[in-house]
Amino acid sequence: MGKTSNTGTLPRRPRVFYGYWLVLVTFFFNFMAIGCGSFAFSLFVTPLQGAFEWGRGQIMAGFTIFFVTMGIISPVVGWFVDRYGARPVIPIGAVVMGLGFVVVSQMSQLSLFYLGYVLIGAGAAGMGQVPSSAVVSNWFKKRRGTAIGLMAAGVGAGGVLAPAVGFIIENHGWRNAYLSMAILIWVVVIPLGALVVRTRPSEMGLYPDGEVMPRNNMGAAAAVADEHGFTLRQAMATLPFWLIAVSFVFGQFSNMGLVQAPVPFLQDIGYPMQTAAVALGAIGIGSALGKVFFGWLCDRILPTHAWAIGQGLMAASVVILLNIHADSPTALIWAYSLLLGFGVGSWLPTLSILASSHFGLAFYGSIFGALNLAQSLGTATGPFFAGLMYDATGTYDWTFIIFAAMFAVGIPLILLVKRPKSLHRDS
Repeated sequence: MGKTSNTGTLPRRPRVFYGYWLVLVTFFFNFMAIGCGSFAFSLFVTPLQGAFEWGRGQIMAGFTIFFVTMGIISPVVGWFVDRYGARPVIPIGAVVMGLGFVVVSQMSQLSLFYLGYVLIGAGAAGMGQVPSSAVVSNWFKKRRGTAIGLMAAGVGAGGVLAPAVGFIIENHGWRNAYLSMAILIWVVVIPLGALVVRTRPSEMGLYPDGEVMPRNNMGAAAAVADEHGFTLRQAMATLPFWLIAVSFVFGQFSNMGLVQAPVPFLQDIGYPMQTAAVALGAIGIGSALGKVFFGWLCDRILPTHAWAIGQGLMAASVVILLNIHADSPTALIWAYSLLLGFGVGSWLPTLSILASSHFGLAFYGSIFGALNLAQSLGTATGPFFAGLMYDATGTYDWTFIIFAAMFAVGIPLILLVKRPKSLHRDS
């Protein structure tokens, strides 16, 4: 497809650019990885407490293990994607993630619960945002932010799985809910990853953005230049890399704590599980919309400014959350959920564009994987911190205030980031 014929005539432009199909399938990969691994997690807190009498801090440690594992594995996944492409990596990730859910569906000991979430985190890294963003970044240049935003919307849209998982828990038990997620991942992700994914348009004789071929030599040179950039070692030697990393650690610490803690918080003050699950789904809807918006925004303003705006929206949601009580109108819960979700939607598009625009595409997988490790450390520790604070104080109020303070640190840090001026390749 897309190659020049022997007669020298130009190939016809495909009716639908293949890159858009890749945006669609990577949307579903992230939908499964984060919807099952992250959004659904808090729905199991109360059932697992009842079944095994574990503390919330002990249970939330599984969430921490999930994100720490995903973060640690991400640079490894990025290395494999840079060298072998995403096509063999994604199905393997799906197999491993599904096995993790099988383990937790059958476990009765805390150690097996943690082991299951090691596998779930490793699998999510292999089928989720690192290979997906690498694929989409390679296939788009002019509208890269918008394409990344559409792909990343799958992360937020994963929240709509929460009501379905909550229904299965209430009617068929938590073990069957875990097993259902394993089957869903295997049935959807493995065949799509093996049959549809192509890491670069050159694998199909195509060019980014659906161009039949570069219009001139300058276009060809630009296409080649876009494939060069910093190595991971060179990127880590720059101040912008570390400012980005620290800002995302702080932002994601609060971000995921605010996503996970409110489900047991709402149940504690008298709301039923289904209301909490619907609130979680609303966060997912807001996040999906936010990812599309912030991806589009990154095509128009600096990604540093976009991430600052996203953190500001999440900080505003904390003010609403602190004013929700047992007799509060449901509209207040929806306002908190949608505002938080929209702000949460900013992180993946902005982090991806920051990686590609500041450090290039040649080693994008490795660099984004390393930055993803940083944000995963924040993501992993925020909910764990919230669980420990609840066990110690019996309330989430101070936890939410601390989360707001973390955003106040992350915003100025990202605004200090400037693009490195030169790319010096190792000799």
